[in-house]
Amino acid sequence: MGVDYYKVLRVDRNAKDDDLKKAYRKLAMKWHPDKNPNNKKEAEAKFKQISEAYDVLNDPQKREIYDQYGEEGLKGQVPPPGAGGTSFYQSGDGTNAFRFNPRDANDIFTEFFGFTSPFGGMGGSGMRGSSMAFGNGMFSEDMYRSFGEGRPSQGLRKAPPIENTLPCGLEDLYKGTTKKMKISREVVDASGRMTTVEEILTIEIKPGWKKGTKITFPEKGNEQPNVIPSDLVFIIDEKPHGTFTREGNDLIVTQKISLVEALTGYTVHLITLDGRNLTIPINSIIHPSYEEVIPQEGMPVSKEASRRGNLRIRFNIKFPSRLTADQKAGVKKLLGS
Repeated sequence: MGVDYYKVLRVDRNAKDDDLKKAYRKLAMKWHPDKNPNNKKEAEAKFKQISEAYDVLNDPQKREIYDQYGEEGLKGQVPPPGAGGTSFYQSGDGTNAFRFNPRDANDIFTEFFGFTSPFGGMGGSGMRGSSMAFGNGMFSEDMYRSFGEGRPSQGLRKAPPIENTLPCGLEDLYKGTTKKMKISREVVDASGRMTTVEEILTIEIKPGWKKGTKITFPEKGNEQPNVIPSDLVFIIDEKPHGTFTREGNDLIVTQKISLVEALTGYTVHLITLDGRNLTIPINSIIHPSYEEVIPQEGMPVSKEASRRGNLRIRFNIKFPSRLTADQKAGVKKLLGS
């Protein structure tokens, strides 16, 4: 039979006029090319097929031919003799064929709704690149009423977002990186059937992003009737690092040192998150709450590319568990006032 127009409109074979109108209204709005600027070629094909299906099934004569002989009968194949009750014309070779010329999809849309595109470019054809205004509130209650049928009281429900944790190392959040995520989702194909597709989502991790940052891919959840697909949300999480911890835009590192080093001087040696070697001499006496601050050696500030937080070096001083009498006497002699 070729294309199944009933499946295209997602109606059964006994669908009445109102059923066809409801189906066309919903699908034409969903697949109007002006609403789908990122996959316009696919949308144009589906929009055209939806319009053709409505044009055929909404016309009793065309529908009768289609029901008997399928798409081939509509588009030039010769029906068998005695196909009464339908209008045929005499072709040049003396055979009978039904006169069917598919109408322009935009003409059907304009006739149905009263304008070419509800998404912008009222004067031009939606299939020919009118400006797109979807997303700025055009799906209003008044707009649905203008279609000749009030919007359902509850409106189109949107499925709740699907959230996924995206673990990132401190190195990734320091330098920035690109991650690719493979997803599978259920979508409705051009014939109205559910099918599974796989997509690769590219996530650009920017330098300085923090734990809890959300990256949203709108409506990348499964498609289902009368429900707006859910948004797919990735939430940045921070994997533990062996050397550094993060506090806001600052990096914290703790060094274990002896009491002798705390009193006589210590040199810190570090490898930064971007692989540089830092040597930081500490000449001050290091007491338990001492902190050495190195400006601009912390995390990048995500919205200010030239700024970085600080590197803050803290110390864990190991005190001796016991001292001999001689050691105590020596310490008193050295440190006594």
